[in-house]
Amino acid sequence: MPKPVCVIVGIGPKNGAAFARSFSRAGYQLALVSRRSELAKELAKELGDASSYACDVADPVAVARTFQAIGAERGAPEVLIYNAGSGVWKTAEELTPAEFEQSFRVNALGLLAAAQQVLPAMRERGRGSIVVVGATASLRGKPKTAAFAAAKAAQRSLAQSLARQHAPEGIHVSLLIIDGSIGDAGAAPDQAQARRLRPEDIAAEAVHLVQQDRSAWTFELDLRPELESW
Repeated sequence: MPKPVCVIVGIGPKNGAAFARSFSRAGYQLALVSRRSELAKELAKELGDASSYACDVADPVAVARTFQAIGAERGAPEVLIYNAGSGVWKTAEELTPAEFEQSFRVNALGLLAAAQQVLPAMRERGRGSIVVVGATASLRGKPKTAAFAAAKAAQRSLAQSLARQHAPEGIHVSLLIIDGSIGDAGAAPDQAQARRLRPEDIAAEAVHLVQQDRSAWTFELDLRPELESW
């Protein structure tokens, strides 16, 4: 019996790589999607049962084309991890309309485009999981997060709409709220690291969300390091 397919959108050296390694250990074959594919290719070689795909998630046509390729090569995804994010750290006065729009295209429109690609097969099977990697900015805006906070708030609302619509169909949509800076994978615990989230621990929570029994599904899970001021 083939392994279930997990698509991870947004592959970086911290969270993205940790998601890939954790879901590989959990028994999934992987489709690694990112705008730049160098790291994804390295991870695919490291993990074995994985493929990399270059895709700009701000372009719905590119997203559709990429997921069609994934389906043809690996099969219909049972898990989608949406880890793509884009931030512009400017005030509302400093932002350009193009920068504001780009933040929405990556954080919110990209999620919509990816979800639309995986939901039909999940609905047909009566099961599936979508984990969205959000941010505390979705809950509170600050002067320099005028674009990022607005886009992450839109992403959070979209995730909630998806969760409420598709839970009765057996599809679990959940949101990780990341509150704090991200440390280095495998870093030894010390005072500095106590102020940062470890990527492998974030990934472990994503695996937990995917494995939850539907009698007690989580929608929103806040993650913060022990010394985060909140």
